[in-house]
Amino acid sequence: MSLRVAGSIATSALRTSEVGIAVASSNVANADTDGYTRKTASNVTRSTGTNISSVDVTAVSSNVDRYLLKTLVAAQSDLGYADTRNSYLDQMQSTFGSVSDDDSGGTDIGSMIDALADTLGTLATSPESESAKAATVQDLSDLAESLRSTSSSIQSLRAQADDGIASTVDSINETLNGIDSLNDQIVKGKALGQNVTDLEDQRNTALKSLATNIDVTYQVDDSGLMRISTASGKSLLDSKVHELSYTPAASVSAGTVYSASGSSGFAGIMLNGTDVTGSSLGGTLGALVQLRDTDLPAQQASLDELATTLMDTLNAIQNQGTSYPAPQSLTGTETVSASDPLKVTGGTLRVAVTDSSGTAAEVLDIDLSAMSTLQDVVDAINTMSNASASISADGKLVISATDSSNGIALGGDNGAFSDTYGMNDLLTGTGASDIKVTTRIASDSSLLATGALSSTSGLTVGNTVLTSGEGSVAKALSAAFSTSYDFDAAGGLSARSTTFAGYAGAVIQGAATLADTASAVYDSQNSYTSSLESTFSSQSGVNVDEETAAISTLQSAYEAAAAVMKTLQEMFSTALDMVQ
Repeated sequence: MSLRVAGSIATSALRTSEVGIAVASSNVANADTDGYTRKTASNVTRSTGTNISSVDVTAVSSNVDRYLLKTLVAAQSDLGYADTRNSYLDQMQSTFGSVSDDDSGGTDIGSMIDALADTLGTLATSPESESAKAATVQDLSDLAESLRSTSSSIQSLRAQADDGIASTVDSINETLNGIDSLNDQIVKGKALGQNVTDLEDQRNTALKSLATNIDVTYQVDDSGLMRISTASGKSLLDSKVHELSYTPAASVSAGTVYSASGSSGFAGIMLNGTDVTGSSLGGTLGALVQLRDTDLPAQQASLDELATTLMDTLNAIQNQGTSYPAPQSLTGTETVSASDPLKVTGGTLRVAVTDSSGTAAEVLDIDLSAMSTLQDVVDAINTMSNASASISADGKLVISATDSSNGIALGGDNGAFSDTYGMNDLLTGTGASDIKVTTRIASDSSLLATGALSSTSGLTVGNTVLTSGEGSVAKALSAAFSTSYDFDAAGGLSARSTTFAGYAGAVIQGAATLADTASAVYDSQNSYTSSLESTFSSQSGVNVDEETAAISTLQSAYEAAAAVMKTLQEMFSTALDMVQ
């Protein structure tokens, strides 16, 4: 073997050791850098043409388990989904469990219903008590406020989720553009034979961040280009970025919903001109859509079922009676027109005009089976000397005593007519979002009906038709809170027969169960993902002790190669001296 060949071998050994030391030193320096993976220099034996081999460095590569990386990326998506639902549903549970804060004991809806039931029990025994009436109206107003507040909180969370969808879409697009830029650098670097492992680490870190926001699949071709698609197969990144787009709603209410037709409500999440809202989005984005369009509306639906059943039941009872003394005027809550067919086709409607002591100034019994339209009833009442009826400009039926010192009381048909047109409603609204005590009763609790108009036949002027101690309606209101009612299936609750308090408890328990389940899923997924991260780190991360030992070994190899080079230089020098 010539000295020149020996020198070439020693030089390659030095170069190989230098690269190895540089790679190991970089590993140690970046041991705590997020996303950094251990790099290794790949050595290859090369022939010198003299049957003696040399060594060379062919590439620097990352120590990454590709299958494990794919598993970790998928787990990140599941974690993003679980984390987002857990956060939102925990907030929702807090809303249901504590609608308001006070020092009166229970603060949830169920406790407020129990408190109202107790107050109505007092009213049933003392229907003439103004303080009992005031307490009843106050408790009912507090309950209505709690329902509205809970509904408002649910819609606020939906609005928050909707805004979150927009910001998550922006984040996804930003990450995709970052990966696209890294793609360009990696593809060019590989084509030039450059070390692109650090760039690949950055891209893998960005990929995991992307997967947290949306479930993706990906593949890397021989050129180094990474292609990314949604779980449903729609391309997000190939030779260019395909951005998502979304515009959040200006405002959100219980009536704001997503429709695939895009006719109203929430807009669609668009990708390449296609609405992908209903596809398997996964990650944070999928969780936000699930919360906004399914989870939270389900809780609103069960809350609405409680509110509407409460309204319908209490209004039906309240419309059977009248306050004492009777109010000077009654205005319905239903929107009507004079030509409407009469909704109550049988029974007798009794209209009584009374003074402040409950003595009749005039009584009229109307045979509803003889009436065809609402105007027929209005005309019949207008035959009275002391009362009048009309339909207001906004379409409400109004019945009034012509003398302001007198009052109007309705009866005779078990409250059917009054309830149908909302003449003496206690509560108004369309659901939990707007339920409230009617303005006239909220402003004057003495207008709360506790008794009913006398049903004695043949009543005439001078007869007593109302008494302050008559408490049939107060007793019926009280009894309503210990009676079971049929609640329709709503949200996540099945149809059932139970009391108001029982259904409220089911609503609260349903929210708690949903939140607890989401928390358990998050804890499990977080543990699983952390385990995968640890495994990935142990396989692809840097062990400083091992790298330090490797540097020491490489340093020894370098010193040995350097010693060989020194010896060869001396041999060259000796040979030259001999020639001279």
